[in-house]
Amino acid sequence: MSTSHDTLAPETREWLIASGFAVDDEELWLEALTHGSTGAMRDYQRLEFLGDRVLGLAISDWLFRRNGGTEGALAQRLNALVSKSACARAARGLGVSEHVVLGKQAREDGAAKSTNILGDVMESLLGASYLENGFGATASLIHTLWDDQVEGQTGRSKHPKSALQEWAAGNQRMPPDYTLVDRSGPDHAARFTVQVSVHNVGSAEATAASKQEAETQAAKAFMEQYG
Repeated sequence: MSTSHDTLAPETREWLIASGFAVDDEELWLEALTHGSTGAMRDYQRLEFLGDRVLGLAISDWLFRRNGGTEGALAQRLNALVSKSACARAARGLGVSEHVVLGKQAREDGAAKSTNILGDVMESLLGASYLENGFGATASLIHTLWDDQVEGQTGRSKHPKSALQEWAAGNQRMPPDYTLVDRSGPDHAARFTVQVSVHNVGSAEATAASKQEAETQAAKAFMEQYG
């Protein structure tokens, strides 16, 4: 879907319902799927803000009820399961990219497949679901959409940045230092390159779609090389 519309496309409405969303206010759902590149008066950002909080509470409750882990272990899993990449995985499973409303240039630049945009739209859809159907129904939908990730290994292993921090402390080194060395591409398809270094040990770099993910990958690369 390449440009903004005044109404929700029939095929998009059918897709939303088939995906488990109960659609009443079509303008709300159109807003949830509309990217700022369209120049529309309303885009998904406000609903993304709301959906992020709904997702966080739903996943926190889910983990608490099913997992006897420590607070630290629960927090580690939560952070991984509500990350942009986790949201994008759920979005790809639903086929969200076929229904995001984008401006012509953003569509041509491949924004429909951007991890950042897919993650944002997934959160905005959850925000719209919360407003239309309440927390209980939305949490049940999250249980369906995130089941593979919760039951799988997402967030179970130690986060690379935490592992590097502990490695540096255990080897009596200065804490790792993360530096953004490059940012390229348009906002909807930005690429970040981060270098992590440990004094008198070495450094490693990585590039990703977000600064946070680049830091994570740089820490992983450092541990693979020096750990």
